[in-house]
Amino acid sequence: MKYISTRGNAPTLSFEEAMLTGLARDGGLYLPERIPQMSHAEIAALEGVPYEEAAFRVMWPFLGDTFTEDEFRGILARAYAGFGHAARAPLKQLDQGHFLLELFHGPTLAFKDFAMQLIGQMFETSLTRSGSRVCIVGATSGDTGSAAIEAFRGLDAVDVFILYPHGRVSEVQRRQMTTPVESNVHALAITGHFDDAQARVKDMFNDFAFRDAVGLAGVNSINWARVLAQVVYFFTSAVALGAPHRKVSFTVPTGNFGDIFAGYIAKRMGLPIDRLVVATNQNDILHRCLTSAEYRPDGVSPTISPSMDIQVSSNFERALYYAYDQDGAAVAQLMDELKGGGFSVSQGALEALRESFSSGRASENETSATITSTLAESGELLCPHSAVGVKVANEMRETGTPMITLATAHPAKFPDAVETATGVHPPLPERMSDLYDRDERLTRVENDLAAIEALIKERVPQ
Repeated sequence: MKYISTRGNAPTLSFEEAMLTGLARDGGLYLPERIPQMSHAEIAALEGVPYEEAAFRVMWPFLGDTFTEDEFRGILARAYAGFGHAARAPLKQLDQGHFLLELFHGPTLAFKDFAMQLIGQMFETSLTRSGSRVCIVGATSGDTGSAAIEAFRGLDAVDVFILYPHGRVSEVQRRQMTTPVESNVHALAITGHFDDAQARVKDMFNDFAFRDAVGLAGVNSINWARVLAQVVYFFTSAVALGAPHRKVSFTVPTGNFGDIFAGYIAKRMGLPIDRLVVATNQNDILHRCLTSAEYRPDGVSPTISPSMDIQVSSNFERALYYAYDQDGAAVAQLMDELKGGGFSVSQGALEALRESFSSGRASENETSATITSTLAESGELLCPHSAVGVKVANEMRETGTPMITLATAHPAKFPDAVETATGVHPPLPERMSDLYDRDERLTRVENDLAAIEALIKERVPQ
Protein backbone atom coordinates (compact mmCIF):
# COMPACT_ATOMS: atom_id res chain seq x y z
CA MET A 1 0.00 0.00 0.00
CA LYS A 2 1.49 3.33 -1.12
CA TYR A 3 0.51 6.87 -0.15
CA ILE A 4 0.35 9.93 -2.40
CA SER A 5 -0.04 13.66 -1.76
CA THR A 6 -3.24 15.54 -2.50
CA ARG A 7 -1.13 18.07 -4.41
CA GLY A 8 0.58 15.48 -6.59
CA ASN A 9 4.16 16.65 -6.22
CA ALA A 10 5.68 14.77 -3.28
CA PRO A 11 7.40 11.40 -2.92
CA THR A 12 5.18 8.32 -2.72
CA LEU A 13 5.51 6.79 0.75
CA SER A 14 4.70 3.62 2.66
CA PHE A 15 2.15 3.73 5.48
CA GLU A 16 4.92 3.93 8.05
CA GLU A 17 6.64 6.79 6.22
CA ALA A 18 3.35 8.68 5.78
CA MET A 19 2.52 8.19 9.45
CA LEU A 20 5.87 9.50 10.65
CA THR A 21 5.95 12.33 8.10
CA GLY A 22 2.47 13.82 8.55
CA LEU A 23 2.43 16.65 6.00
CA ALA A 24 3.79 15.98 2.52
CA ARG A 25 6.77 18.04 1.36
CA ASP A 26 4.65 19.75 -1.31
CA GLY A 27 2.30 20.98 1.44
CA GLY A 28 -0.34 18.37 0.65
CA LEU A 29 -1.91 15.61 2.72
CA TYR A 30 -1.29 11.92 2.23
CA LEU A 31 -3.95 9.50 0.99
CA PRO A 32 -3.76 5.85 -0.07
CA GLU A 33 -3.25 5.25 -3.79
CA ARG A 34 -6.33 3.05 -3.65
CA ILE A 35 -9.01 2.51 -1.04
CA PRO A 36 -9.37 -1.15 0.02
CA GLN A 37 -12.85 -2.61 -0.23
CA MET A 38 -14.79 -4.61 2.35
CA SER A 39 -17.38 -7.03 1.03
CA HIS A 40 -20.96 -7.31 2.26
CA ALA A 41 -19.99 -10.49 4.10
CA GLU A 42 -16.89 -8.95 5.69
CA ILE A 43 -18.89 -5.99 6.98
CA ALA A 44 -21.66 -8.24 8.33
CA ALA A 45 -19.01 -10.34 10.11
CA LEU A 46 -18.07 -7.33 12.27
CA GLU A 47 -21.30 -7.74 14.23
CA GLY A 48 -20.61 -8.62 17.84
CA VAL A 49 -16.81 -8.71 17.66
CA PRO A 50 -14.73 -6.72 20.18
CA TYR A 51 -13.84 -3.19 19.09
CA GLU A 52 -10.14 -4.08 18.82
CA GLU A 53 -10.93 -6.95 16.45
CA ALA A 54 -13.10 -4.69 14.28
CA ALA A 55 -10.27 -2.14 14.22
CA PHE A 56 -7.83 -4.81 13.09
CA ARG A 57 -10.04 -5.93 10.21
CA VAL A 58 -10.84 -2.40 9.01
CA MET A 59 -7.33 -0.96 9.26
CA TRP A 60 -5.08 -3.90 8.37
CA PRO A 61 -5.41 -3.57 4.54
CA PHE A 62 -4.05 0.00 4.74
CA LEU A 63 -0.85 -0.84 6.65
CA GLY A 64 1.24 -2.67 4.07
CA ASP A 65 4.16 -4.38 5.79
CA THR A 66 4.60 -1.76 8.52
CA PHE A 67 3.69 -4.15 11.35
CA THR A 68 3.27 -7.89 11.73
CA GLU A 69 -0.21 -9.13 12.62
CA ASP A 70 0.90 -9.84 16.19
CA GLU A 71 2.51 -6.39 16.50
CA PHE A 72 -0.62 -4.62 15.32
CA ARG A 73 -2.94 -6.63 17.55
CA GLY A 74 -0.71 -5.73 20.51
CA ILE A 75 -0.76 -2.06 19.49
CA LEU A 76 -4.59 -2.10 19.39
CA ALA A 77 -4.83 -3.85 22.76
CA ARG A 78 -2.59 -1.26 24.43
CA ALA A 79 -4.27 1.67 22.70
CA TYR A 80 -7.77 0.94 23.99
CA ALA A 81 -6.97 -0.65 27.35
CA GLY A 82 -7.45 2.68 29.15
CA PHE A 83 -10.95 3.40 27.83
CA GLY A 84 -13.70 3.58 30.43
CA HIS A 85 -16.34 1.57 28.55
CA ALA A 86 -16.09 -2.06 27.45
CA ALA A 87 -17.69 -1.24 24.09
CA ARG A 88 -15.18 1.62 23.54
CA ALA A 89 -17.73 3.48 21.37
CA PRO A 90 -21.22 2.64 22.70
CA LEU A 91 -24.49 3.75 21.10
CA LYS A 92 -27.31 5.43 23.05
CA GLN A 93 -30.79 5.97 21.65
CA LEU A 94 -32.03 9.57 21.79
CA ASP A 95 -35.27 9.19 19.88
CA GLN A 96 -36.96 6.96 17.34
CA GLY A 97 -34.33 6.37 14.67
CA HIS A 98 -31.81 8.75 16.26
CA PHE A 99 -28.75 7.45 18.09
CA LEU A 100 -25.79 9.02 19.88
CA LEU A 101 -22.35 7.48 19.36
CA GLU A 102 -20.43 8.14 22.58
CA LEU A 103 -16.80 8.78 21.64
CA PHE A 104 -15.72 10.27 24.97
CA HIS A 105 -14.76 7.24 27.06
CA GLY A 106 -11.02 7.55 26.38
CA PRO A 107 -8.37 8.99 28.71
CA THR A 108 -9.03 12.65 27.81
CA LEU A 109 -12.81 12.35 27.32
CA ALA A 110 -12.88 13.20 23.60
CA PHE A 111 -13.10 11.37 20.28
CA LYS A 112 -9.48 12.29 19.54
CA ASP A 113 -8.41 9.51 21.94
CA PHE A 114 -9.47 6.83 19.46
CA ALA A 115 -6.84 7.97 17.01
CA MET A 116 -4.24 9.44 19.33
CA GLN A 117 -3.89 6.49 21.69
CA LEU A 118 -3.45 4.27 18.65
CA ILE A 119 -0.97 6.50 16.87
CA GLY A 120 1.05 6.84 20.09
CA GLN A 121 1.46 3.08 20.23
CA MET A 122 2.27 2.87 16.50
CA PHE A 123 4.91 5.59 16.79
CA GLU A 124 6.47 3.90 19.82
CA THR A 125 6.67 0.53 18.08
CA SER A 126 8.10 1.99 14.88
CA LEU A 127 10.63 4.30 16.55
CA THR A 128 11.83 1.66 19.00
CA ARG A 129 12.47 -0.70 16.11
CA SER A 130 14.44 1.89 14.13
CA GLY A 131 16.19 3.59 17.05
CA SER A 132 14.97 6.96 15.77
CA ARG A 133 13.64 10.00 17.62
CA VAL A 134 11.01 12.50 16.46
CA CYS A 135 9.73 15.90 17.49
CA ILE A 136 5.95 16.09 17.27
CA VAL A 137 4.47 19.53 16.78
CA GLY A 138 0.71 19.99 16.67
CA ALA A 139 -1.95 22.67 16.78
CA THR A 140 -5.15 22.22 18.73
CA SER A 141 -8.49 23.89 19.21
CA GLY A 142 -8.67 21.98 22.48
CA ASP A 143 -9.03 18.20 22.22
CA THR A 144 -6.23 17.09 19.88
CA GLY A 145 -3.60 18.64 22.14
CA SER A 146 -4.67 16.93 25.32
CA ALA A 147 -5.10 13.62 23.51
CA ALA A 148 -1.62 13.91 21.96
CA ILE A 149 0.03 14.80 25.25
CA GLU A 150 -1.74 11.92 26.98
CA ALA A 151 -0.68 9.49 24.24
CA PHE A 152 2.99 10.50 24.06
CA ARG A 153 3.83 11.66 27.59
CA GLY A 154 6.88 9.93 28.98
CA LEU A 155 7.83 8.12 25.76
CA ASP A 156 11.60 8.01 25.27
CA ALA A 157 11.71 8.56 21.50
CA VAL A 158 9.32 11.51 21.24
CA ASP A 159 9.19 15.19 22.17
CA VAL A 160 5.76 16.82 21.93
CA PHE A 161 4.99 20.52 21.44
CA ILE A 162 1.32 21.52 21.29
CA LEU A 163 0.24 25.01 20.23
CA TYR A 164 -3.18 26.08 21.49
CA PRO A 165 -4.91 29.49 21.23
CA HIS A 166 -4.43 31.32 24.52
CA GLY A 167 -7.75 31.97 26.27
CA ARG A 168 -9.79 30.11 23.61
CA VAL A 169 -10.02 26.60 25.06
CA SER A 170 -12.05 25.43 28.05
CA GLU A 171 -10.38 25.23 31.45
CA VAL A 172 -10.58 21.44 31.44
CA GLN A 173 -9.01 21.27 27.97
CA ARG A 174 -6.23 23.62 29.06
CA ARG A 175 -5.50 21.78 32.28
CA GLN A 176 -5.32 18.44 30.48
CA MET A 177 -2.50 19.94 28.40
CA THR A 178 -0.70 21.90 31.11
CA THR A 179 -0.74 19.54 34.12
CA PRO A 180 1.26 16.51 32.87
CA VAL A 181 4.65 16.51 34.58
CA GLU A 182 6.68 14.55 32.02
CA SER A 183 9.57 16.57 30.59
CA ASN A 184 9.01 15.49 26.97
CA VAL A 185 5.67 17.35 26.65
CA HIS A 186 5.32 21.10 26.18
CA ALA A 187 2.10 23.16 26.09
CA LEU A 188 2.56 26.41 24.14
CA ALA A 189 -0.17 29.05 24.48
CA ILE A 190 -0.06 31.06 21.26
CA THR A 191 -1.47 34.56 20.83
CA GLY A 192 -4.38 34.36 18.36
CA HIS A 193 -6.87 31.66 17.41
CA PHE A 194 -6.65 28.05 16.22
CA ASP A 195 -6.12 28.93 12.57
CA ASP A 196 -3.02 30.91 13.62
CA ALA A 197 -1.64 27.90 15.50
CA GLN A 198 -2.42 25.57 12.60
CA ALA A 199 -0.76 27.95 10.12
CA ARG A 200 2.45 28.06 12.16
CA VAL A 201 2.57 24.26 12.30
CA LYS A 202 2.23 24.09 8.52
CA ASP A 203 4.93 26.76 8.20
CA MET A 204 7.27 24.60 10.28
CA PHE A 205 6.63 21.59 8.07
CA ASN A 206 7.38 23.73 5.01
CA ASP A 207 10.65 25.00 6.56
CA PHE A 208 12.65 21.96 5.46
CA ALA A 209 15.86 22.97 7.23
CA PHE A 210 14.03 23.20 10.57
CA ARG A 211 11.93 20.14 9.81
CA ASP A 212 14.97 17.98 9.16
CA ALA A 213 17.02 19.43 12.02
CA VAL A 214 14.52 18.49 14.74
CA GLY A 215 13.00 15.40 13.09
CA LEU A 216 9.56 16.98 12.78
CA ALA A 217 6.49 14.74 12.79
CA GLY A 218 2.82 15.63 12.92
CA VAL A 219 -0.16 14.12 14.70
CA ASN A 220 -2.84 16.64 13.81
CA SER A 221 -5.68 15.30 11.70
CA ILE A 222 -3.42 16.04 8.72
CA ASN A 223 -1.81 12.70 9.66
CA TRP A 224 -3.43 9.91 7.65
CA ALA A 225 -3.07 7.43 10.53
CA ARG A 226 -5.36 9.68 12.59
CA VAL A 227 -8.07 9.62 9.95
CA LEU A 228 -7.75 5.87 9.46
CA ALA A 229 -8.22 5.15 13.17
CA GLN A 230 -11.49 7.10 13.12
CA VAL A 231 -12.88 5.07 10.22
CA VAL A 232 -13.40 2.13 12.57
CA TYR A 233 -16.26 3.48 14.67
CA PHE A 234 -18.30 4.31 11.59
CA PHE A 235 -18.24 0.60 10.82
CA THR A 236 -18.92 -0.64 14.35
CA SER A 237 -21.84 1.70 14.96
CA ALA A 238 -23.42 1.13 11.54
CA VAL A 239 -23.18 -2.65 11.93
CA ALA A 240 -24.81 -2.40 15.37
CA LEU A 241 -27.83 -0.82 13.66
CA GLY A 242 -28.13 -3.35 10.87
CA ALA A 243 -25.49 -2.53 8.26
CA PRO A 244 -24.74 -3.78 5.69
CA HIS A 245 -28.34 -4.99 5.36
CA ARG A 246 -29.63 -1.44 5.76
CA LYS A 247 -28.26 2.04 5.15
CA VAL A 248 -27.28 4.34 8.04
CA SER A 249 -26.69 8.11 8.11
CA PHE A 250 -24.23 10.07 10.26
CA THR A 251 -24.13 13.64 11.53
CA VAL A 252 -20.67 14.81 12.59
CA PRO A 253 -19.86 18.01 14.53
CA THR A 254 -17.18 19.37 12.25
CA GLY A 255 -14.29 21.79 12.53
CA ASN A 256 -11.18 20.46 10.78
CA PHE A 257 -13.12 17.92 8.65
CA GLY A 258 -11.05 14.91 9.75
CA ASP A 259 -13.80 12.98 11.53
CA ILE A 260 -16.40 13.29 8.79
CA PHE A 261 -13.76 12.52 6.16
CA ALA A 262 -13.19 9.25 8.02
CA GLY A 263 -16.87 8.54 7.40
CA TYR A 264 -16.35 9.28 3.72
CA ILE A 265 -13.50 6.73 3.62
CA ALA A 266 -15.76 4.17 5.32
CA LYS A 267 -18.36 4.76 2.60
CA ARG A 268 -15.72 4.39 -0.12
CA MET A 269 -14.68 1.09 1.49
CA GLY A 270 -18.20 -0.25 1.04
CA LEU A 271 -20.11 0.73 4.21
CA PRO A 272 -23.67 1.59 3.09
CA ILE A 273 -23.85 5.15 4.38
CA ASP A 274 -26.85 7.09 3.13
CA ARG A 275 -25.93 10.64 4.23
CA LEU A 276 -22.89 12.26 5.84
CA VAL A 277 -24.04 15.49 7.45
CA VAL A 278 -21.55 18.24 8.29
CA ALA A 279 -22.70 20.08 11.44
CA THR A 280 -21.04 23.45 12.08
CA ASN A 281 -21.37 26.11 14.74
CA GLN A 282 -21.54 29.80 13.80
CA ASN A 283 -18.02 29.50 12.32
CA ASP A 284 -19.76 27.87 9.42
CA ILE A 285 -17.35 28.07 6.48
CA LEU A 286 -17.96 24.44 5.51
CA HIS A 287 -21.73 24.90 5.48
CA ARG A 288 -21.34 28.10 3.46
CA CYS A 289 -19.07 26.36 0.97
CA LEU A 290 -21.36 23.40 0.48
CA THR A 291 -24.33 25.71 -0.09
CA SER A 292 -22.66 28.50 -2.10
CA ALA A 293 -19.44 27.00 -3.57
CA GLU A 294 -17.44 29.82 -1.93
CA TYR A 295 -14.69 28.93 0.55
CA ARG A 296 -13.64 32.26 2.01
CA PRO A 297 -12.57 32.60 5.66
CA ASP A 298 -14.09 35.66 7.33
CA GLY A 299 -12.67 35.54 10.85
CA VAL A 300 -13.22 33.24 13.81
CA SER A 301 -15.85 34.06 16.44
CA PRO A 302 -15.34 32.45 19.88
CA THR A 303 -18.19 30.09 20.80
CA ILE A 304 -19.23 27.68 23.53
CA SER A 305 -18.06 24.88 21.17
CA PRO A 306 -14.44 26.04 20.85
CA SER A 307 -13.06 22.90 19.19
CA MET A 308 -15.08 23.89 16.12
CA ASP A 309 -13.92 27.52 16.02
CA ILE A 310 -12.06 27.01 12.76
CA GLN A 311 -12.14 28.71 9.37
CA VAL A 312 -9.37 26.76 7.61
CA SER A 313 -10.41 23.10 7.72
CA SER A 314 -7.28 21.20 6.77
CA ASN A 315 -8.90 17.87 5.90
CA PHE A 316 -11.32 19.51 3.49
CA GLU A 317 -8.37 19.37 1.09
CA ARG A 318 -8.70 15.59 1.04
CA ALA A 319 -12.38 15.83 0.10
CA LEU A 320 -11.52 18.35 -2.61
CA TYR A 321 -8.95 15.93 -4.01
CA TYR A 322 -11.66 13.36 -4.70
CA ALA A 323 -14.20 15.99 -5.81
CA TYR A 324 -11.67 17.15 -8.43
CA ASP A 325 -11.13 13.57 -9.69
CA GLN A 326 -7.80 13.20 -7.89
CA ASP A 327 -6.24 16.11 -9.77
CA GLY A 328 -3.35 17.19 -7.55
CA ALA A 329 -2.56 20.27 -9.64
CA ALA A 330 -6.14 21.52 -9.29
CA VAL A 331 -5.99 21.07 -5.50
CA ALA A 332 -2.64 22.88 -5.31
CA GLN A 333 -4.17 25.77 -7.24
CA LEU A 334 -7.08 26.00 -4.79
CA MET A 335 -4.72 26.01 -1.82
CA ASP A 336 -2.71 28.82 -3.41
CA GLU A 337 -5.92 30.79 -3.89
CA LEU A 338 -6.81 30.17 -0.23
CA LYS A 339 -3.65 32.02 0.79
CA GLY A 340 -5.01 35.01 -1.13
CA GLY A 341 -8.35 35.00 0.65
CA GLY A 342 -10.33 32.02 -0.59
CA PHE A 343 -11.52 30.10 -3.62
CA SER A 344 -14.61 29.06 -5.55
CA VAL A 345 -15.35 25.35 -6.02
CA SER A 346 -16.09 24.43 -9.63
CA GLN A 347 -19.62 23.32 -10.47
CA GLY A 348 -18.60 19.74 -11.15
CA ALA A 349 -16.61 19.45 -7.94
CA LEU A 350 -19.44 21.06 -5.94
CA GLU A 351 -21.88 18.49 -7.29
CA ALA A 352 -19.46 15.74 -6.29
CA LEU A 353 -19.17 17.18 -2.76
CA ARG A 354 -22.95 17.45 -2.46
CA GLU A 355 -23.34 13.83 -3.51
CA SER A 356 -21.26 12.88 -0.47
CA PHE A 357 -22.02 15.56 2.12
CA SER A 358 -25.00 17.53 3.41
CA SER A 359 -24.61 20.33 5.94
CA GLY A 360 -26.28 22.49 8.57
CA ARG A 361 -25.35 24.97 11.27
CA ALA A 362 -26.30 25.82 14.83
CA SER A 363 -26.19 29.26 16.43
CA GLU A 364 -25.08 29.76 20.02
CA ASN A 365 -28.69 30.00 21.20
CA GLU A 366 -29.67 26.90 19.26
CA THR A 367 -26.74 24.97 20.71
CA SER A 368 -27.69 25.89 24.28
CA ALA A 369 -31.35 25.14 23.60
CA THR A 370 -30.43 21.69 22.27
CA ILE A 371 -28.44 20.90 25.42
CA THR A 372 -31.49 21.90 27.46
CA SER A 373 -34.08 20.03 25.41
CA THR A 374 -32.04 16.85 25.00
CA LEU A 375 -31.61 16.50 28.76
CA ALA A 376 -35.34 17.05 29.29
CA GLU A 377 -36.44 14.66 26.54
CA SER A 378 -33.92 11.81 26.79
CA GLY A 379 -31.93 12.33 29.98
CA GLU A 380 -28.70 12.71 27.99
CA LEU A 381 -26.32 15.52 28.92
CA LEU A 382 -24.52 16.79 25.82
CA CYS A 383 -21.35 18.79 25.42
CA PRO A 384 -21.81 21.87 23.18
CA HIS A 385 -20.14 20.20 20.17
CA SER A 386 -22.37 17.15 20.40
CA ALA A 387 -25.35 19.50 20.77
CA VAL A 388 -24.45 21.18 17.47
CA GLY A 389 -24.57 17.73 15.90
CA VAL A 390 -27.89 16.78 17.49
CA LYS A 391 -29.53 20.05 16.43
CA VAL A 392 -28.49 19.60 12.80
CA ALA A 393 -29.30 15.87 12.83
CA ASN A 394 -32.85 16.58 14.05
CA GLU A 395 -33.33 18.78 10.99
CA MET A 396 -31.77 16.30 8.55
CA ARG A 397 -32.88 12.83 9.62
CA GLU A 398 -35.40 10.92 7.56
CA THR A 399 -37.92 8.23 8.47
CA GLY A 400 -36.66 4.74 7.75
CA THR A 401 -32.91 5.44 7.91
CA PRO A 402 -31.23 5.47 11.34
CA MET A 403 -29.27 8.63 12.08
CA ILE A 404 -26.16 8.39 14.25
CA THR A 405 -24.86 11.64 15.73
CA LEU A 406 -21.28 11.58 16.95
CA ALA A 407 -20.94 12.72 20.58
CA THR A 408 -17.41 14.03 20.36
CA ALA A 409 -16.64 15.03 23.97
CA HIS A 410 -17.78 14.47 27.53
CA PRO A 411 -19.95 17.30 28.91
CA ALA A 412 -17.54 17.72 31.84
CA LYS A 413 -14.96 19.20 29.42
CA PHE A 414 -17.27 22.21 28.98
CA PRO A 415 -18.97 22.56 32.38
CA ASP A 416 -19.80 26.26 32.17
CA ALA A 417 -21.75 26.00 28.93
CA VAL A 418 -23.56 22.86 30.09
CA GLU A 419 -24.45 24.33 33.48
CA THR A 420 -25.73 27.55 31.89
CA ALA A 421 -28.02 25.53 29.63
CA THR A 422 -29.28 22.99 32.17
CA GLY A 423 -28.42 24.07 35.70
CA VAL A 424 -26.46 20.84 36.00
CA HIS A 425 -22.70 20.97 36.65
CA PRO A 426 -21.29 17.87 34.94
CA PRO A 427 -18.70 16.20 37.18
CA LEU A 428 -15.40 14.88 35.90
CA PRO A 429 -14.96 11.09 36.04
CA GLU A 430 -13.36 9.84 39.22
CA ARG A 431 -9.98 9.27 37.57
CA MET A 432 -9.78 13.00 36.81
CA SER A 433 -11.36 14.37 39.95
CA ASP A 434 -8.16 16.12 41.09
CA LEU A 435 -7.55 17.90 37.74
CA TYR A 436 -8.25 21.35 39.17
CA ASP A 437 -5.75 20.76 41.99
CA ARG A 438 -2.77 19.89 39.77
CA ASP A 439 -0.03 22.42 39.04
CA GLU A 440 0.04 23.85 35.53
CA ARG A 441 3.09 24.20 33.28
CA LEU A 442 2.83 26.21 30.06
CA THR A 443 4.74 28.69 27.92
CA ARG A 444 3.21 31.79 26.33
CA VAL A 445 4.41 32.41 22.77
CA GLU A 446 3.66 35.06 20.19
CA ASN A 447 2.29 34.20 16.78
CA ASP A 448 5.79 34.33 15.30
CA LEU A 449 7.37 31.44 13.40
CA ALA A 450 10.99 32.29 14.20
CA ALA A 451 10.29 32.58 17.92
CA ILE A 452 8.41 29.29 18.03
CA GLU A 453 11.10 27.45 16.08
CA ALA A 454 13.82 28.86 18.34
CA LEU A 455 11.96 27.71 21.44
CA ILE A 456 11.54 24.20 20.05
CA LYS A 457 15.19 23.94 19.02
CA GLU A 458 16.22 25.04 22.51
CA ARG A 459 14.17 22.31 24.17
CA VAL A 460 14.73 19.36 21.83
CA PRO A 461 17.66 17.19 22.97
CA GLN A 462 20.58 17.49 20.55
